[in-house]
Parts: sequence; structure tokens; C-alpha cells
Amino acid sequence: MDTMRDRFIAITSQLLAEEPRLAVVLADISADGFAPARRAHPDRVINVGIREQLLIGAGAGMALTGMQPIVHTFASFLVERPFEQVKLDFGHQGVGGILVSAGGSYDWPAGGFTHMAPGDLALLDTLEGWTVHVPGHPDEAEALLREAVDGDDRVYVRLSLQANRQARPVGRSAGSTGSTGATGFSLVREGRGGTVVAVGPMLDNVLAATEGLDVSVLYATTVRPFDGAGLRRAVGAGPGADVVIVEPYLAGTSTTAANEALMELPHRVLGLGVGRAELRRYGQMEEHLRAHGLDARGLRERITGFLRD
Repeated sequence: MDTMRDRFIAITSQLLAEEPRLAVVLADISADGFAPARRAHPDRVINVGIREQLLIGAGAGMALTGMQPIVHTFASFLVERPFEQVKLDFGHQGVGGILVSAGGSYDWPAGGFTHMAPGDLALLDTLEGWTVHVPGHPDEAEALLREAVDGDDRVYVRLSLQANRQARPVGRSAGSTGSTGATGFSLVREGRGGTVVAVGPMLDNVLAATEGLDVSVLYATTVRPFDGAGLRRAVGAGPGADVVIVEPYLAGTSTTAANEALMELPHRVLGLGVGRAELRRYGQMEEHLRAHGLDARGLRERITGFLRD
């Protein structure tokens, strides 16, 4: 299976030939992959070098001229380092664009903490008007990217080396818990003893962790806007609700959204994800999953412990 970033490069290179408004702005990351597209479209594939503030500014400037920019680098360099430019050049100016990140929270541990971005979505949550996609498979990344290109909104697509074994319908083509459009959470498994929301590449581990448990599992690849209506529908009309949200980034990022969705119902929400403590022995991605309790065993222990309380 190709990676999400491989698929992104291939599909975006194809879309450049089909969409004359589309442009790609790079900061060295993935420049080799886009070399053929740059030769074919030298005025619409721009590499600004390791200048991340300029990366965002150039993309937003293109949007102001009527172009549709796709801006790409590692998540830590796309959201965290140039956050002021994301806030002002896109948000304050009121223009659309597609930010596509790679690297996730710890995809390349050998790169060190500078190349890790568990807090990217928490930062974007301070801004209005962003749609956030977290695909769990290369096919889903392609579908969500194509959907983003069809519009002119501000969209963040978070790619990762972590992937589920099986792709699922996402975006406008997906069934959901009752919502329409790209924001619906899909019901993967139905139960009565609680609701677990698995975000993007966390689904396989969540399904393994909840095997044999009487819980509903929802799958989320579009997390902003948050599908509050779908979550309310999934928990049902009982006297209360227990909800666990498993995200591949900072633990608790979506707990506020879930609490707001369930404010009229007695409920408890447990947010699982990447912890705030920096793991300085970088190891491998699988070791980070275990250390943060995001492998199947760690998830089962915490989910069952929460539901027993």
C-alpha cells in the first residue's frame, strides 16, 4: 500500500493538469516528488525553501489573486512555526486554501521533537472557519483532498504514516450517524454500553481494543466541524452517556466539542491521544503508540477502566 503522502503527491500532480487555478507551494519537503509536476507547471509549483512563514504568505497571496493554493510541509512547520501567518494571511484576509501536512504527531521519531506536532489541531481550534480532515487510509486521503479542491474553503488535511488496513467511505459519499455532507461520523459498530469515537488512523486499534465490548464505535475523518448531532444520535436517549474520543494528536483536543454537543444530557467524556510529556528517547513510531497508550492493549485498559467507573 502506498502512503498517504505518496497518494497526495500523485493526485495533486494530476489535479494540477486538470485545474488551471490550482497551485502548490512547498518548503523543500516533498519537492522531489513534485519535480515532474514542477517541470510541467513551473508557474504553479513553487518551492520557497525552508521559509515556512513565506510558505504560508505566498499561498495566501496566491489565494488573494483568485488561485487555489495547496500548501504543504511537515505539520510542525505548516501549523506551529508559521501560526501567525496562518491566522492572519488566511484567516484575517478571509481567503481559502488547503494546508496538507505530513509527519503527524511522531511519524519520524528520529527527526526529534522539532518534527513532531501533536498540538497542531489544538492550535487550529483557536481559529474560526477551518475544516479539518484526518484520513485513516490513502484512499480516504485522496477522496478528502479531491473534495477540498472542489471548494474554496480553508481546509487542513492531516496525513500520516499510520494507516488502517481498510479504507472506508468518507466525505460526501459516506453514510453517517445521521448528518449529511462531509462532517458526519460513520457508525462502524453498534453497542449499548458507551460510545467510542475513533479518529482517522486510530480506528484499527480501537476496533481491536473494543472487541467483545458492548460499545458503539464511530469513525471520524472530518473532525472540524465536529459532528455533534451525530454524536448525540449515537449515544441515544438514555439517562446519560459515556463517550471516549481516541485521537492521533493531543489528548483531549475534541473533548470541549463533545461536551458542548452533549450539554443537555448527563455525560462523561474521556479524551485519549498523545500526552503532553515529551518522550526524549525517540525510538520508533510503534513505541510512541505504546508509550501514549494508543496501541490496542493500552486503549482497552483505559476504555474498560473508564466504563467501569
